[in-house]
Amino acid sequence: MTTTPLILSFIFCHLLLLLPRRNILTAAADGQWDLLLTNVGISAMHMQLLHTDRVVMFDRTDFGRSNISLPDGKCRNDPNDMALTTDCTAHSVEYDIASNSVRPLMVLTDVWCSSGAVMSDGTLVQTGGFNDGDHGVRMYTPCRSSSCDWREIQTGLTQRRWYATNQILPDGRQIIIGGTQQFNYEFYPKTNPADKSYDLPFLVQTSDPGIENNLYPFVFLNGDGNLFIFANNRAILFNYFKGTVVKTYPAIPGGDPRSYPSSGSAVLLPLRNNVGAEVLVCGGAPKGAFVSANNGNFVGALNTCGRIRINDLNPKWNMETMPTSRVMGDMVLLPNGNVLIINGASSGTPGWELGRNSVLAPILYRPDNPVGSRFEVQNPSSTPRMYHSTAILLRDGRVLVGGSNPHHYYNFIGVLFPTDLTLQAFSPSYLDPKVAYLRPQIISPVSQSRIGYGQELAIQFTIPLGRLDSNSVTVTMVAPSFTTHSFSMNQRLLVLTRGAVIAVGRFAYQIRVTTPGSGNLAPSGYYLVFVIHRDIPSKGIWIQIK
Repeated sequence: MTTTPLILSFIFCHLLLLLPRRNILTAAADGQWDLLLTNVGISAMHMQLLHTDRVVMFDRTDFGRSNISLPDGKCRNDPNDMALTTDCTAHSVEYDIASNSVRPLMVLTDVWCSSGAVMSDGTLVQTGGFNDGDHGVRMYTPCRSSSCDWREIQTGLTQRRWYATNQILPDGRQIIIGGTQQFNYEFYPKTNPADKSYDLPFLVQTSDPGIENNLYPFVFLNGDGNLFIFANNRAILFNYFKGTVVKTYPAIPGGDPRSYPSSGSAVLLPLRNNVGAEVLVCGGAPKGAFVSANNGNFVGALNTCGRIRINDLNPKWNMETMPTSRVMGDMVLLPNGNVLIINGASSGTPGWELGRNSVLAPILYRPDNPVGSRFEVQNPSSTPRMYHSTAILLRDGRVLVGGSNPHHYYNFIGVLFPTDLTLQAFSPSYLDPKVAYLRPQIISPVSQSRIGYGQELAIQFTIPLGRLDSNSVTVTMVAPSFTTHSFSMNQRLLVLTRGAVIAVGRFAYQIRVTTPGSGNLAPSGYYLVFVIHRDIPSKGIWIQIK
């Protein structure tokens, strides 16, 4: 039977009516912005998505009183606090995506400029910070009720960790690398009393006199089990078992620093069977920008990206130019493998009120396009996101954006960039209602399923109106990140090896994929799985690989 155009039009309009209503601030083919909440109580300096579809956020305990009270009349009593020794407001919250609401959490010690990662059981383990929090380990085990909260071990670390980076390892531990005046690394959890800290000379070699441009180093787990570590303007491939450097990479062209406090950003590009693993490093403040900004001269940020195939025999940086310069930006892997570059400024540097000229328009980077056609400017926001901003991917494909507080305390009036407590979502163009008829919907497996390594997994999905292009179907697997200070720790996306797409019913299809072969490719834990059709992702499902 032939479907008439009139019937197709009716079905399409009906689908549009079923879409959720949103408070749309701007709308175009290149993405739209939604205001979710005007006040989450804190400035979202750190963010992590959990497998319960809730997001843990926190800033620092010594900002002063936040805009959200602790529950049940609780107060935090800390004689070491540098702002308030008794504080009855929260400095961490849990955001419930489904209800678009927040609830306060109790964090005791100072989490300012800390780091973290999610363990294989879904527990967020967060480490270090400032003041009485610099040796701390804090655990947040997610739950479906409102009973879960932070648990703290104040002496869980061997060394003081402030501006360090965490990476989940194939054996389930975290490696914690660097930090202020820490040219070493350690592991958590500890395996024995002798498991302390280990020297990493590379961090000494990349430390500039007076300004440590090797803080929050960019760290990625390579498919061979070694770690790619980028600090300042250089990188190594590091065997943490032996404590040896496997490979030394050339300095990024131009020689400018990229890691904090230069605050460029970096991402491990999508992995396809670990063939040609590539790292992309973009933006940052040029050498000398921090000193210049402190003298009132806000120099332009870097507008270049360096891309390198880290497993090549003779790896070289290939440089590209962004449409705009950017410092303090965040890089988010989207489900279809594209990279969103968002937040930040075009001049100045991170630090207290040292950034200028906010960059309101995100940039989409398409890594598979030819050189010269990879960048695409997106629809701008009206909200500056400066120092201490964050952005993470959500299960429905939106990007959650919050934070911005370039001040010593909460400061809402009389300043160039007031403390921002709002929460926004950026919807890439693949969420435009006009392409809803192309969007897959995963039917099975169900969310929260468990899978193993190197297994065949059958995924069933539907396509509205049955307009399937089987050659354009891919399946991706995305690890949610711990994001702070322009770097998303543990962010990775794998494109799974696929078989043929077969029809299994009316508008229904099945595709078989092979799960990653080892923890070197995908450390055990929770991931989001998406079916991609003609560059349009489904809503993700949670899976746990063990």
